[in-house]
Amino acid sequence: MAEEMTEQSDAELVESLTEAKKELFNLRFQLATGQLANPSRIREVKKGVARIKTEQRRRELAGAQ
Repeated sequence: MAEEMTEQSDAELVESLTEAKKELFNLRFQLATGQLANPSRIREVKKGVARIKTEQRRRELAGAQ
């Protein structure tokens, strides 16, 4: 997954982040209502959000140099 992120453009990363945040919101909503079948998916999505943000920050720092 990290290799895929390095190949994505900045706009694609923003889109991926938006989609991951939407998914995380839906998973949390399902958890609250007792409809979540796979609770470990929340952890996976949270890590994915962190990876995307890390890649965005890495690019921001590389652009500043």
